Parts: sequence; structure tokens; C-alpha cells
Amino acid sequence: MNLGAHMSIAGGLHLACERGRDVGCDVIQLFVKNERQWKGKVLEETAVAEFKAAQKANRIRTVMAHDTYLINMASPVQAMWEKSVDAFVDELERCEALGLAFLVTHPGSPGDAGEGAGIEAMARGLNAAHRRTRGYKVRVLLETTAGQGATVGRTFEQMKGILDGVKEADRVGICMDSCHVFAAGYDISTPEGYEKTMESFDRVLGIRRIEAFHVNDSKKGLGCRVDRHENIGKGMIGLEAFRCLMRDPRFREVPKVIETPKEDNMDPVNLGILREMASP
Repeated sequence: MNLGAHMSIAGGLHLACERGRDVGCDVIQLFVKNERQWKGKVLEETAVAEFKAAQKANRIRTVMAHDTYLINMASPVQAMWEKSVDAFVDELERCEALGLAFLVTHPGSPGDAGEGAGIEAMARGLNAAHRRTRGYKVRVLLETTAGQGATVGRTFEQMKGILDGVKEADRVGICMDSCHVFAAGYDISTPEGYEKTMESFDRVLGIRRIEAFHVNDSKKGLGCRVDRHENIGKGMIGLEAFRCLMRDPRFREVPKVIETPKEDNMDPVNLGILREMASP
């Protein structure tokens, strides 16, 4: 079904695969290094081999990574932009070595410089990263954002603006986060709203651009522009949107990862709810 969760890498990257199996994942998402530090430990060949063996042994179909939260390739400050591109390239190198399918990144924030400057800087950052990673198989996925602060990527049009500036746009896809699109103002809570949102995405970007989903309910309301994830069916989106997604034939094989609260061992519960919804 290509359904799973974000897993901890505490103790070693390979343990994320074992943790994924334990909660019933077909897919996992992980960080390839400490997500709150610019630099990580050197990725040793033994760690790579151990990870690949663990992925195979635990039957994890797809592994995707999320980049560090410090990266901001939409920054108008040259020093921050360069540091972010360097860090992003480092993560692409780690993903490629591990054989991961995707590296998910949030379009960053231009601060007071404005939306246009952020879109241009983000596209420039991706172009720079692509030049330094010729021939890589790992794909970059731009994640839809809630639009918190000055962050770009909250509208499909902003995403198109970024991709229009990317010279090798065929190396980039979209990761749609259900919480983020709802918080950004796309009402997916009803079948009609879900279909309208997908039609809008298809019109602006093309539905085939969606290569992964983050499946999260939202603690906050429609259009709040606040990024706060909630357990499936326990938030402001409700169950109907997730039923629509899980039964949408267009996305049957598209990887879907939950990033819902971990307390009370909720991963198996949330994954179970989604799996039940997939059945007619």
C-alpha cells in the first residue's frame, strides 16, 4: 500500500527500518543526520551497508528523507543561502549513498524581502544543488507549506513559480502535506473540497507532480497558516479527506507518510485507520 510513518534514527539509521516494521510500515521517512544541526557525522560505508540490509530485511518498499529544519534556500542573505545550499547538497549526497527515493524540503522564508525574492532564491538554490549532483537518482520533493510567517510554498501558484525557475524541473516533484494545504486555505475536509483542491493542483502544476504525501490532521482551522499536526480524524480536517485520499486511484501507489503525534504509541492506530479507509 506504500503507507508508513516518520521514524527515529536514534542509535543508527538502520534502526529506523526496524522501528518502521514494528508499527506496520511499508514506507518510512527519516532524517539522514541530526535535523537541528548543520553538520552531521561522516556517513561510513558500514552504516550504508547496514541500512540497506535493514531496509531489505524489514521489507520497507520506499524510504524518503526530510532535510534539516535549518536549511533556508529562500533566504535573501547570501551567507545563509550559501550555507543552506551546501547543507542541502550534503543531504542529497547522503540520500544517494543510502539509495533513498526522495529528499523532502520545505521552501524557505525570504523574511521581509517578499514572496518574489523567496521564490527566485529557492529556484536558484535548487539549480545550484542540481549542478553539484549530476546523475543522482534521488529526487527532490518540494513540500507544500502552511504559509507560517513569510514562508513560500503555501499556494500551488507559488510552487509553480519555484519550478518555473528550475532548469532541471524534471528532477523535482511535490510532497503534499494534508495539514499544510488545509492550514493554507485549501478546504479538503469534504469530498467536494478535496476534489476541488486536486483539480486546482492539476490545473496549476499537473497532478503527476505529486510524488508523496504527508498525511496529517490539523490542530488548527482552515486558513490559519499555522503548522500543527494532529492524529488522523482528531483534528479540524476530520476523516472524510483521508477517506478520499486513501481511495483515490490516482494515488494508490504514491508513498504516504504520517507525521502525527508519537505519544501513546499512536503510529499503529493512525496507520490502521488509514488502511481501513482504503477498503471500499
